[in-house]
Amino acid sequence: MDIQTRKLEFIQAFLKLQSEEVIAQFEKLLKNTKNIDVENKFEPFTTEEMNERISKSEEDFKNKKFKATSELLSKY
Repeated sequence: MDIQTRKLEFIQAFLKLQSEEVIAQFEKLLKNTKNIDVENKFEPFTTEEMNERISKSEEDFKNKKFKATSELLSKY
């Protein structure tokens, strides 16, 4: 069954619902799903952004602005 058919069947079943509570639950689920979609949008770094981050990291390392793995593990 393709996605279009599934959507249509879902809509038909949804339209038959009579319970306010069930409809409210679907509304809440849809809202939460939209929020998750927005949060999960991933935009990769451009080459320029990546090179800037690498340069900053290398500079931080030279200036001893870092924590050793053992420090992080002992903290957490």
